[in-house]
Amino acid sequence: MIQVANEAAAAPAARRDGRALRAGIAQRAEGLAIPLAALLVGLLLFSAFIRALGKSPTQLFELMWRGGFGTWFSIQNTLSRAAPLLLAGLCVALPARLGLVIIGGEGAIVIGGVAAAAAWPAFAGAPPALVVVAMAIASMIAGGAWIGAVGALRHFRAVNETIASLLMSYIAIALMNHLVEGPLRDPTSLNKPSTLPLPDIDRIGAIPGLDLHWGLVVGIVACILAWLLIEKTRWGFAARIAGGNMRAAQIQGLPVGALIVGFCALAGALAGLGGMIEVAAVQGAANASLAAGYGYTGILVAFLARQNPLAIVPVAILLGGVGASGGLIQRRMDLPDATVLVLQGMIFIVILLSDTFYGRFRLFNPERWRRNG
Repeated sequence: MIQVANEAAAAPAARRDGRALRAGIAQRAEGLAIPLAALLVGLLLFSAFIRALGKSPTQLFELMWRGGFGTWFSIQNTLSRAAPLLLAGLCVALPARLGLVIIGGEGAIVIGGVAAAAAWPAFAGAPPALVVVAMAIASMIAGGAWIGAVGALRHFRAVNETIASLLMSYIAIALMNHLVEGPLRDPTSLNKPSTLPLPDIDRIGAIPGLDLHWGLVVGIVACILAWLLIEKTRWGFAARIAGGNMRAAQIQGLPVGALIVGFCALAGALAGLGGMIEVAAVQGAANASLAAGYGYTGILVAFLARQNPLAIVPVAILLGGVGASGGLIQRRMDLPDATVLVLQGMIFIVILLSDTFYGRFRLFNPERWRRNG
């Protein structure tokens, strides 16, 4: 009798566990299916746009694949472009867990790159590893202070973080132009004002056997650590609670102000590190090329990845390939290099619109299973 009773009690529990497992799978599937559907819709709209210009969408997508992933050279070029996008995406994704929309990663990248270039002369002649670490620390401090200030404005003065971060980007670019063309300018840089060039020994080298710098590895490691922070630590748990309902988090005694400023500062530090990598691995000096739009593309990366640090990795590689194909498209189809920016803009708009579809489909909504099942 006892065994029969135990079996009878275990049956409902097993059904509940099975339903909970299916609900978890459905919710995760929704987070994958809707962004992929939005990406497909964006590509269809872009195809219609290209057709309206009298060009072949099929040829364009073929060239996009060839320019981004068709050869080993193009793959390495794509991965090089993806490196700063990983860190720029994290600059958006981390504050987004608190419900903040930070779009000023471009400014943090620029100011981080300038800080790294400015720090180099003070360590010239030191061991190369120490020089690289010093430039990385300087860039992270500068970027962290830049976006951390946005978080402080949001918490202490209720200034909208989206507007503040965007305006801070313009200030950062103007400050960079002033410093590069003035106090930090290399006198020998005539046509394109730049800071003093870094010697090869103090630059970030290539991964052995690859024409690819170590910035990609840094970006991937940063994404893994960010995921661990969000999913496996008490600070990440508190951030998720505050992002769901900030007022309730305050009532429960969570340090909402510290979370806002801290996560914004960390996000800015990562973007600033991306600027340092551009200086030390790609450009060799700080100049106007730092404002290459990586911060703005990082917004699309984060939204397409649904603010998941691990999902940022494949999305950044995908969009890096799209960017790498721009030159080939320009040469073969007589289209401007900015054509790929139109594609990114269309995808971004569709991604924003796709947010209205979350929770609407019974297949992905466990609550509707219970009501209708």
